[in-house]
Amino acid sequence: MEGGKPKGFNFQNHEKLRKLTMYEMAKSRQVKEQPPHIKLMQKLELVDYEEGSDPGHFRYFPKGKMMKSLMEEWVTKNMLEYGAQEVETPIMYDHEHPALKDYLNRFPARQYTIQTPNKRVFLRFAACFGQFLMAHDSSISYRNLPLRMYELTRYSFRVEQRGELAGLRRLRAFTMPDCHAIVKDTEQAKKEMMTRFKVSRKIQEGFDLGKEDMELSVRILKDFNEKNPEHLKNVVKEWGRPALIEMWDKKFFYFVFKHEWNFVDALDKAACLTTDQIDVENAERYNLLYTDSDNKRKRPMIMHLSPSGSIERVMYAMLEKAYMKQMKGKRPVFPLWLAPTQVRLCPVSDEFKKFANEIADKLEKENIRVDVDDRVESVGKKIRDAETDWTNMIVVIGEKEKKSGKLAVRFRETGKVSEMKPEEIVKLVKEETGGFPYRPLPVPRNVSERAVFFG
Repeated sequence: MEGGKPKGFNFQNHEKLRKLTMYEMAKSRQVKEQPPHIKLMQKLELVDYEEGSDPGHFRYFPKGKMMKSLMEEWVTKNMLEYGAQEVETPIMYDHEHPALKDYLNRFPARQYTIQTPNKRVFLRFAACFGQFLMAHDSSISYRNLPLRMYELTRYSFRVEQRGELAGLRRLRAFTMPDCHAIVKDTEQAKKEMMTRFKVSRKIQEGFDLGKEDMELSVRILKDFNEKNPEHLKNVVKEWGRPALIEMWDKKFFYFVFKHEWNFVDALDKAACLTTDQIDVENAERYNLLYTDSDNKRKRPMIMHLSPSGSIERVMYAMLEKAYMKQMKGKRPVFPLWLAPTQVRLCPVSDEFKKFANEIADKLEKENIRVDVDDRVESVGKKIRDAETDWTNMIVVIGEKEKKSGKLAVRFRETGKVSEMKPEEIVKLVKEETGGFPYRPLPVPRNVSERAVFFG
């Protein structure tokens, strides 16, 4: 540091990397003002605090629950295509289990502790425990490696301090996609990491989070880097931009190499999304073994991957990105496959409600989330409310549209209007949402029939 600024690198064209560096050097996780995404998540009726629960626990309204479910399905789909085998493990574990006790003593964390009728347990903060115990009880051959196990944990728990809780960025209960790979050796671990790197990028791009939205940081043991000098270079090269590197002389944690994809928000706070690690301790701690080609039992290595970060934190990043876009005078939208309402039809009067619902029927049959603003309101009011709801496509329905069969479609993100037939809308939506999961409209089709969940 020199004059309160990091030295040794020109951050002129890498402002977010500079902010990440300052954040990491400050080591403070305290939040002194409300992050902008909180008002957005409430205004859009996605998520809100639950005062009847512990701090850091949230309730999801229908639109938010639909989005969260689709996000979970997208991550899981990509993990299964990558070759991970999906499992399910308990959310609570015995404090006195030998391997778990050793792990907790080695890496004390902020656990929720519960006294059951039989024993004292803690709520998991990751899927590691269950997957490692499962692997310990399994018969594993070198032919099975890499053995990839995946679980979407609903939920993981961590008792973050109240000053650190910040909306969806840092919670006490969160949904964590967690994938471990048991690998033969360092060479297989390095190859596996590069494969997972590409899978993770595809997942994040599905959320409209590209590498320009995140900054890469790497924590690496000096000895590992000296023995594997090409791996760090390959990871940064795959990223395609400069990265923040922290090199250790001695091993502090269970991993010797870890990369993190960090989102820098509107308050210049950084939050890790994707992360992957090469673990050299836990195979011994949990006594994991595999049978090699020489028929001898050998110790594997373990890799820890969260391909997206917690689902809640991804939602936070999307909303923070949207806020920063608004601050530049642009109109944010959710990716079309995630938008609660993809198309809104606004009849100019009651006379055209029937025609609007006929169009809605056609679009709905094609798995398009379409609704109808059937309220007794002016067209201008309906359009403004559709904009407020971040509806991707807004269509006014009147005499002209009924006679011609052509619809004037207003695209919120660009503000442009295109004349389209209903089948052309279907084609456009299918092109943009192909390959992504689908769920139906999460609220009643008619806007007049909806409850107000917030505000």
